[in-house]
Amino acid sequence: MTNAPIILTQDCDMYSNDPQTPLRILCYFSDPALKSNLAFIQFPQRFHGLNRDDIYASEYKRLFKINSMGFDGLKGPNYVGSGCFFRRRALLGGPSTPVPPEIPELGPDHVVRKPIISQEILSLAHRVAGCNYENQTGWGSQSGFRYGSLVEDFYTGYRLQCEGWKSLFCNPERAAFLGDVPITLFDVLSQCKRWCIGLFEVAFSKYNTLIFGSQSMGVLMSLAYSHYALWPIWCIPVTFYSFLPQLALLNQVGIFPKITEPWFFLYVFLFLGAYGQDFLDFVLDGGTVRKWWNAQRMWMIRGLSCYLFSSIEYLLKSVGISTHGFSLTSKVVDDEQSKRYGQGIFEFGVPSPLFVPLTVAAIINLFSFLLVLTQSFSGKNTEGLCLQMILTGSIVLNCLPVYGAIGLRNDAGKMPTQITIISTFVSVALYYASSLCL
Repeated sequence: MTNAPIILTQDCDMYSNDPQTPLRILCYFSDPALKSNLAFIQFPQRFHGLNRDDIYASEYKRLFKINSMGFDGLKGPNYVGSGCFFRRRALLGGPSTPVPPEIPELGPDHVVRKPIISQEILSLAHRVAGCNYENQTGWGSQSGFRYGSLVEDFYTGYRLQCEGWKSLFCNPERAAFLGDVPITLFDVLSQCKRWCIGLFEVAFSKYNTLIFGSQSMGVLMSLAYSHYALWPIWCIPVTFYSFLPQLALLNQVGIFPKITEPWFFLYVFLFLGAYGQDFLDFVLDGGTVRKWWNAQRMWMIRGLSCYLFSSIEYLLKSVGISTHGFSLTSKVVDDEQSKRYGQGIFEFGVPSPLFVPLTVAAIINLFSFLLVLTQSFSGKNTEGLCLQMILTGSIVLNCLPVYGAIGLRNDAGKMPTQITIISTFVSVALYYASSLCL
């Protein structure tokens, strides 16, 4: 709908926070060393209204900033849907393979010589703005923003870089744009579930990030994009580690090495190395210890909810079983919800199936940890269960908001009673099933 050589894309809940931003991006787009293949300039998504410790990890510090700096060392960051300036030419084919638009006046080099109020220009604008303009054209497949995924931003940026375009990450000290965040756990997880389904749509398309991506943009960029395209499969290890060691504990079965065995130190080394690096990256980027801990907690919560449910929903959709349609993330602010969010209190409230695996994990981990702890105090040898106890104890700490929502709260944001009842029955069923197997 524009002949402008540069286009800003924004989410409807984000606004400009720095009037110098256009001047900043024009410096890059005008640079002779960059302009020939620079498709877009991405600013990190930053938000106002976050509570002090960002309990839902809504900053997505790795997605929007830390990993984007890593991408920038290769072919540039991925497009994250908002706070991004595009060169319009990039939407019309690769740097050396332009795709001419069906209407010549929409070409990137077309010079407008008539006023916007002229009848000819108004007629053309109505035609381009119509719902049927892209029918029987290459728009959405060979040019423009690419269709076929719920994460059209990720998909569009990926396809542009496969065509040979590069991008640039611009991260000034003053936020260029600010936006809103969801303030309930259900909205946070629903948003992430939608993203995960869209990422699977890219991962299992003919433009697969591992195969097509490595052929088009090289192995490193292919792996970087695959890290996100296959994001939802984290539900597999997270689910296993949230249930199997704990069910084994309840049945007095050790599955990890004992303290006296050499393999024990390998587990400790891997654990400390992974979490140590993650903590260092997070803190060096300005995060606090509490925010980092909440980010770890939300990683586990997402693995047991939106990652898991999005994988199931995509699988059902792939075999032709109808699932829920597209839904936008609610960012309507309720006074009581806003007050609890400001106090750092988790908001459940909605009787959603997303909360069932999380609540089941909280119940099983608590009972397995208390059982082995009691046995340790009573003098029973639990040396072989040490690693399982540490794992279970850390999950119990992560689930403290769940325990509070189940038994200590009476406000509207507490865990719905039906979710607690269902989760209790599922926990008992899992325990008896594990007893038969172990």
